Amino acid sequence: MKYPLTIAAIALAALMPPAEAAALRESGDPLASARWSEMQKAFLAGAPVLFDPRVKVVAPSTAENPMQVPVTVDATALAGVVEVVVFADFNPIVQVLRFFPEDAPAFLGFRVKLQQSTPVRAAVRTADGVWHVGGTWVNTVGGGCTAPSAAGGSKEWQQRLNEVSGRQWSEGPNAGRLRMRIVHPMDTGLVAGTPAFFLEEINFADAAGKRLMRVQTYEPVSENPVFTLQRASADGPVEASGRDNNGNAFKARIAQ
Repeated sequence: MKYPLTIAAIALAALMPPAEAAALRESGDPLASARWSEMQKAFLAGAPVLFDPRVKVVAPSTAENPMQVPVTVDATALAGVVEVVVFADFNPIVQVLRFFPEDAPAFLGFRVKLQQSTPVRAAVRTADGVWHVGGTWVNTVGGGCTAPSAAGGSKEWQQRLNEVSGRQWSEGPNAGRLRMRIVHPMDTGLVAGTPAFFLEEINFADAAGKRLMRVQTYEPVSENPVFTLQRASADGPVEASGRDNNGNAFKARIAQ
């Protein structure tokens, strides 16, 4: 079923390849989720919304481990990206993270906890105020949000809290790519007797202090989160800093 497009969407479609223009939609959720209208109201209310194939959400169609589901959001085909919101329709805590690409492309890889099979979506706001939405269904056995973290059974995690490791690639097919891991339990608060304890914000900046990307993270991000981003140019070390919801801060330099 095809849906009518506004004048703005028609103009946008005229600039796209035919296959992508044909997929552009303003209504009629392509993932057929019963909760789409709730998601739209919660995150995108009052703004134009387009289902846009240029917003790519890459995740396994079937996730064997619901506590560590790899997801990559790639909105680099869009110009003027201001903000990206990632959410999972059927999670008990729907919002996964937000990121704001400043001097880095609109690309981020991470891992997420899923409670049940669900669409995982990225809504990308461009400078004109339009939300471009992409997503994919992930099937899983579930329980990822209500299972205790592995760190909860370890006596060492408090000593290693917010320990950072990472690397950059300066050449080859991954040139410009940066990957960082942070030791943190990322507790959802949905396990009896365990309060929510999670990273809230992470900033990436170059050696001169210019911010590359700001990331706001929420409870569904997986334990010991790993983030992968792409630099516009691989030049020099990256400073990573942030804090969790208990005020614990970290700062680290990732060498090139």
